[in-house]
Amino acid sequence: MTDLKRLIQLFAALLLLAGASAAAAQGQGQPPAQPPSQSPGQPRGPGGAPANTLQDVFEKLFHCWKPPPASAATPMDITVRFSFNRSGEILGKPRITYESATATDNDRLVYRVAVMEALQRCTPMPFTEAMAGAVAGHPFAIQFRTHLEPVEKRAWLPPKIL
Repeated sequence: MTDLKRLIQLFAALLLLAGASAAAAQGQGQPPAQPPSQSPGQPRGPGGAPANTLQDVFEKLFHCWKPPPASAATPMDITVRFSFNRSGEILGKPRITYESATATDNDRLVYRVAVMEALQRCTPMPFTEAMAGAVAGHPFAIQFRTHLEPVEKRAWLPPKIL
């Protein structure tokens, strides 16, 4: 079950990154800035191999996600929804659909910035031709979970028969 959660978290992170990149490009009328170590035509997602499965997409997103330090914000959960186009860029603007209820306004702001930075680091996401056709236009909801809830311990004992 933890592998599935991690896969979902990775996928969410990837989707967030792609959305922030497209939103920045649309909002400023210019393409997002590339890291100095990469040329403008080179894909920015982690690793050079294109994503061929949803697991690949989640892994790439997971590598781009860098949660804020605990000194900057209290750990919280945040979910973002966005879509990719065939070239791996985010369509439209990513939308935050969930934030932990106990988070302060500062925590929310810091985590929103971290999510958008993750999307910028991972987009455009390199897809194989088949994967590009499969994910284009489909919405993704990605959970970034850093607020771990305590595991309740229970002693499950068989009932005693008297």
